[in-house]
Amino acid sequence: MPLLTLEEYKSIARDLVLPTGAYINGAFRPAQSGNTFVTANPATGQPLANIAACDAQDVDSAVHHARRSFDQGVWAARDPAERKEVLIRLVKLMTRDQHRLAVMESLDSGKTIYDCQTVDVPEAINCLKWHAETCDKIYDQTAPASEDHMAIIIREPIGVVGLVLPWNFPLLMLAWKIAPALAAGCSVVVKPAEETSLTALYVAELASEAGLPAGVLNVLPGGGEAVGEPIGRHADVDMVSFTGSTATGKRFLTYAAESNAKEVVLEMGGKNPAIVMDDAPNLDVVAQHIVNGAFWNMGENCSAVSRLLVHHAVRDALLQRVEHHMQQWNLGDPLDPLTRVGALVSPDHYAKVKGYLDQATIVIGGRVETHAIAPTVIAVENNSDALAQEEIFGPVLSVITIGSIEEGISLANQTTYGLCASVFTTNIKQALQAARRVKAGTVTVNCFGEGNISTPFGGYKQSGFGGRDNGIHAHDQYTQLKTIWIDLADDHDESIA
Repeated sequence: MPLLTLEEYKSIARDLVLPTGAYINGAFRPAQSGNTFVTANPATGQPLANIAACDAQDVDSAVHHARRSFDQGVWAARDPAERKEVLIRLVKLMTRDQHRLAVMESLDSGKTIYDCQTVDVPEAINCLKWHAETCDKIYDQTAPASEDHMAIIIREPIGVVGLVLPWNFPLLMLAWKIAPALAAGCSVVVKPAEETSLTALYVAELASEAGLPAGVLNVLPGGGEAVGEPIGRHADVDMVSFTGSTATGKRFLTYAAESNAKEVVLEMGGKNPAIVMDDAPNLDVVAQHIVNGAFWNMGENCSAVSRLLVHHAVRDALLQRVEHHMQQWNLGDPLDPLTRVGALVSPDHYAKVKGYLDQATIVIGGRVETHAIAPTVIAVENNSDALAQEEIFGPVLSVITIGSIEEGISLANQTTYGLCASVFTTNIKQALQAARRVKAGTVTVNCFGEGNISTPFGGYKQSGFGGRDNGIHAHDQYTQLKTIWIDLADDHDESIA
């Protein structure tokens, strides 16, 4: 999508009318308590709006309307081709308002307008379009049965789902979840992160404009204890899909166990390794991938390259090239399209990341400003060090020297996480062996990435389980499988007649 000028983005920002209410049953409304919270611009600290602070009362209301819409079949029972048309209209409305969405996302999260305009908004739109097109293209099955029977296996929408979003990719993660859930025919209750609620609320309004029936998409801003936990414990929520920290994700398992044993899908943290061998192709290109993987979105990315496991023979040469490419990642006004590194999402998160830097041996970078931290490379002597094990979630790359592919694989797997990994080598046999042996949901070879909309995304170990985002596989978590067994045999017992 085309970038505008700083002046044009500022003009859009001045004219924005920000959504502030909860979105329940097709309309904005205040929280039943009347409470609000302030959402602020992370780059300036200035308030943007007072947002409805929802609680369990609002969860009950949203779930009630979601359940009613589902049971009445206003969306779930609609012809799949009709559901597709509604979602395509939503895609067109988001495309119409792409610049407004990008500015809203940047102001609310501290993300650069460059990333919002070139990555987050277009990928969110593409995600919705891709899943919309699956509505009438996913076939049911028949199973092999005898001549006297027919077995039909069908997918049915799972029901009312709770979708709990992270603050690092507010719009994109909204799309990753609502697109397959709505395509499957579910009714949803979305809890955006408290820090970043604006684009989810705006998209809900656009969805109603596109023709989505009232009650099918509800958005409840508010805190984790006030909104997230009541969703997780609600007896009329059939399934929860959560993206966020591992510690919070685990709580949803407790909520499910202590309520209605609802299904839970978790996509959580990562401490992702990039193994660079001494035969890696073109160290300059490798450095570009490492820098992009480590510092894109200020490192606030669960799939970020956070551990560089580099062979001692190429360590110094690679770091020289890393330093060269880091110079292009400048701090600045997030609304300036020339800025590549924006503000960290909140003062608390800024303090957390800075606290890690205070105990680190800095090799490159380390500049700290009021709301932002420049891309930084640190040296780590031992993979068991907290800097190599804990998810910093900031623009910080830990470097560990290795001597062999075996050591690289071993260190890569010595973590509680298993989301993503990369391996750089010209030896294809070595690359494929490493890709198979590294315990991660996505392994890239000679590049950094997450695949694309057609490939499932999720992790091993404490990076998550229960399902995958993206691809056809994303629909599995929002559907139930039902077997219909039909007896075709003639009645051979004439005495029954």
